[in-house]
Amino acid sequence: MRKLLLLVLLSSLSLVACNKERNARRNNIIPPTELTDIVAKRSVSRLWTRGIGDGEGRLGLRQGPAAENGMVYVADVEDGLRALNAETGGVQWSVNGESPISSSPGVGEGLVVVGTLEGEALAFEASNGAPRWTAQLSGEILSAPAISRGIVVVRGNDGRVYGLDANSGERLWMYDRNLPTLTLRGSSPVLVDAGLVFAGFDDGHLVSLRLSDGGMLWDQAVAVGEGRTDLDRMVDIDGRLASTGSEVYAATFQGQIAAVTTESGRPLWGRPQSTYTGLALVGDEVITVDSEGNVWGLDRRSGSSLWKQDKLAHRWLSGPALQGNAVVVGDLEGYLHWIDVDSGELVARQRLGKKPIRATPVVADGIAFVQTTDGELAAYRISNL
Repeated sequence: MRKLLLLVLLSSLSLVACNKERNARRNNIIPPTELTDIVAKRSVSRLWTRGIGDGEGRLGLRQGPAAENGMVYVADVEDGLRALNAETGGVQWSVNGESPISSSPGVGEGLVVVGTLEGEALAFEASNGAPRWTAQLSGEILSAPAISRGIVVVRGNDGRVYGLDANSGERLWMYDRNLPTLTLRGSSPVLVDAGLVFAGFDDGHLVSLRLSDGGMLWDQAVAVGEGRTDLDRMVDIDGRLASTGSEVYAATFQGQIAAVTTESGRPLWGRPQSTYTGLALVGDEVITVDSEGNVWGLDRRSGSSLWKQDKLAHRWLSGPALQGNAVVVGDLEGYLHWIDVDSGELVARQRLGKKPIRATPVVADGIAFVQTTDGELAAYRISNL
């Protein structure tokens, strides 16, 4: 049963996209809200699109791109790793690995690192794709590695976090945590900031580790599972974390969203919410998507609600990404929606394709890079009308 729940839900999601009403009744889930016309207040232009392979299909990996220094790095389960020019989409290099890649790429310090379903961390030169090293870990790797200060931090789907030497792949340290019996498929990407590693776990706890040696600094419960069954008690931290340097923000499935201090993990505020996509910081706001598909703008200092956008309910949204003065999210039918960060108003919409966009878009140099589950990648710019 481990890690299977989200696969089941996402398989149902794909059926809904084919025939929403009939399959919604059959699978006893709420059909996605029908889209209505909006008055566009931003101009969105697609710069390019490119097929990068067959995609993740129904594996529930939420594979997305990474961008740095004018390049976009993208992984495909069966078709390996590619580096593209961010402005044109032209392929700069490609690597076809022997193992199925399961994570999004992590990029930094001249390296691109990906994880596989067989528990390998694979490192390549960011400039030309030359292999650097391979490290065999203990379980499949579903979230993007992080690279900082000569250390690659890799989160395994078995609750282990590794610190690897960026030059050799040698294991420097490991943090191990027991996981609940039943969890969502996936794991929250680790967040590395100022020599600290923040990791959210499937038991609803947020942990801070020293980057240098993996020593635990604090362990704070964001949510505590309650109920009679394993399903009722699921409080996974499964989405992206965010940090201002002095505070860390995390959100759980069937639990709450919370802010804690980076120094000690002391809780600053919390509010009930269920999410599997994580959150984004925009000035004094925390932007989050709840598990029913509502997008929220919250006050960063208190957690109080500033606005709620409910016209995308039950559309299985991706996590939010900031682009200009709007946040962009993808949905189960391949649409992208841009939402004003001040008012929560829908200001633009485009459709990339007919397949779901599960991965959080990535924005670099004003360009949003978006990846669908069938291996299509596109780049968008946005401007005021």
